[in-house]
Amino acid sequence: MKTIIELENFMTTPSELLIKDIQSIDGDIMILGVGGKMGPTLAKLIKRAIDEVEINKRIIGVSRFSSGNLRDELEAMGIETIAVDLLNEDALQSLPNVENIIYMAGNKFGTVGNEHFTWAMNAYLPGRLAEKFKDSRIVAFSTGNVYPLTSVLTNGCSEDSPVNPVGEYAQSCLGRERMLTYFSYKNKTPMLIFRLNYAIDLRYGVLLEIAKQVYKGKAIDLTMGNVNVIWQGDANEYAVRSLLHVDHPPTILNVTGPETLSVRWIATEFAKRLEKEAIFENVEREKALLNNASNAHKLFGYPKVSVQEMMDMIAEWVVHGGVTHNKPTHFQEREGAF
Repeated sequence: MKTIIELENFMTTPSELLIKDIQSIDGDIMILGVGGKMGPTLAKLIKRAIDEVEINKRIIGVSRFSSGNLRDELEAMGIETIAVDLLNEDALQSLPNVENIIYMAGNKFGTVGNEHFTWAMNAYLPGRLAEKFKDSRIVAFSTGNVYPLTSVLTNGCSEDSPVNPVGEYAQSCLGRERMLTYFSYKNKTPMLIFRLNYAIDLRYGVLLEIAKQVYKGKAIDLTMGNVNVIWQGDANEYAVRSLLHVDHPPTILNVTGPETLSVRWIATEFAKRLEKEAIFENVEREKALLNNASNAHKLFGYPKVSVQEMMDMIAEWVVHGGVTHNKPTHFQEREGAF
């Protein structure tokens, strides 16, 4: 896989299970925050699924669309777009009321020094959206960062593990969850909170960052010695199918791959593929940010794309100079400073 066209075609090909479930999701679907790293392929995945079964369902993507040609790209596929700043109350209220909302908008990077904006996006806005779309089904993206670091000898934090977010970004994400939960109780709005970490694309993600470090001969910090990952296409598919599992109070669902992966092992595997030497610094700590997604796997099945397949594709992408987003995950961060 060497081109963005090939990559996006692969990521947006719906599975038979998604095609089956899309027919059970009543009404139109609106994606709030479609302009992020996952939103464009999510919108295209849904559109291809509904086209496959030839049902009448609007897909609407909402974003600021402040740069690039994404809006034209989505509309060319038959996906409707609306350009708004969701923090603008009049613009928010002007959005159409639809039966299904996938809520992806939020802020992470640049939180340090701009904490007020992060809290506005991640904790204030969710309450406004929940009131606006009180009669909708809502799948709201959150993060595994709401959990504390946990022993690498366990299977990670499950949905009933106590939350204890570190840093203002993670705290504001818990704020988002609390606001949504309040309005779910108040209005009986069916919701699902989608605690994701970490999605993988060839253009960004934990695996790409480690692969690039190996390829360039840079030392890999082992302090955060273990991670969870999931292919972006699988995470997107889970998000759409989650519309059938909303409830009030909200369903909480961890989303990631089934493995607890060693950063040292990942780097060593890339070194083999790239014919380089893996260089390490520091040592693995006893705790890491780990997420147990066995409930999601029970609902939706295991991810279609395996870790080994992801590493094969990423290694080829790196060697051939594939385009990247230059948006590091900062997965090594242990103090929550983003």
